[in-house]
Amino acid sequence: MILNKRYFTLTLALFITEVFIGAFMHDRLIRPFGGDLLIVILIYCFVKSFVNTPWFKTALATLLFAYAVEFSQYLNLLGFFGWQNSKLATILLGSSFSWGDMLCYTIGIVIVILAERATKHKTLTPQPSA
Repeated sequence: MILNKRYFTLTLALFITEVFIGAFMHDRLIRPFGGDLLIVILIYCFVKSFVNTPWFKTALATLLFAYAVEFSQYLNLLGFFGWQNSKLATILLGSSFSWGDMLCYTIGIVIVILAERATKHKTLTPQPSA
């Protein structure tokens, strides 16, 4: 386990952005969709900050985790466990299933994959010498 400063910096920036969206955005586009899109990128960057795992497997695992959390909303696990009145549980797990959220998570991971592929290609391509 080692600290990857690049991913950790991205994690902090995304976390601050998510807090800003949650605290100050009360619209019908950025708060409901932008926050969901960014959260999977945040989780991915957080994992990559501390664990050196293959990027594609990490992206896929992050997406599956997000799907599992969303599916728990479909199953009303907060109610099942009696956590529906817990503010923390509601913030972390959400309270209502949405196919739109699933789409946002997918788009967020597609962005991660495209960014990682572009970064890996850029670093693997030899630069012409001057």
